Amino acid sequence: MTIPHYQLSVTVNVEKTLAMRKRVNEKLGKSDVKVSVNDFIVKAIASACKRVPTVNSHWMDTYIRQFSNVDVSVAVATPSGLITPIVFNADSRGVVDISKTVKELAQRAKDGKLQPQEYQGGTVTVSNLGMYGITMFNAIINPPQSLILACGGLQEQIIVDENAPNGFRKAQFITFTASADHRVIDGAVGAQWMAAFRDNLEDPANIIL
Repeated sequence: MTIPHYQLSVTVNVEKTLAMRKRVNEKLGKSDVKVSVNDFIVKAIASACKRVPTVNSHWMDTYIRQFSNVDVSVAVATPSGLITPIVFNADSRGVVDISKTVKELAQRAKDGKLQPQEYQGGTVTVSNLGMYGITMFNAIINPPQSLILACGGLQEQIIVDENAPNGFRKAQFITFTASADHRVIDGAVGAQWMAAFRDNLEDPANIIL
C-alpha cells in the first residue's frame, strides 16, 4: 500500500450497547428484524464522523473532499471475494433501519445481485471479523476513503466495581482498530474520532444526540 497510514486501537466496554440492543430486540418482539451489535457499530461510526467531520473525507490527489453525509461501506465476504455495500446516509438513519439495510445488502452481495452504485463509493468503511473469533486486526484502507475501522469480537474482562460483592466483576469489551490516511487525518484528529466512537458505544445515548 502506498497510502501513508497509521493505526489506532481502543478497547471499548460495550455493556450499555449490549443492554440497549437487548431492549430494542425485545421491543421488536416477533418481527423479522433483530438488530446486531454491528448495526450499533455502523451507527456509532456515522455519529462519530458527524462529530469529527475531517475523517469523513476522500483524498483526491490535488485536494481533499469532505462529505456532509456519512455513507458507511460494510465489508461483506462473498464466494467471489470481499465486497463493500454501502449504507447511505447512516448518520440520519435509526439502528433498526440500518439493520434492515445491512441484512438486505449483505444477502444481495452474497447472491451477486448488487448494482455498482450500491458498493462503489462510501465515505468510510467498517470491517467486522468478530464473528470469526478474532480479537483484533488491522484492515486496509479503501481508497479514496481516509479511514477503515476493524472490529474484533466480544471479550470478557474483569473490571473493578465497588458495587459488586467482591469489588470486581466481568464485563464485555470489543477492541477496534482504525487505519487512517495521514494525508487527510492527523494522529490527534484520528484519536479524537476514536474517542467519539468509543463514547458512542460506551453510552449509546450519544448516537441520538
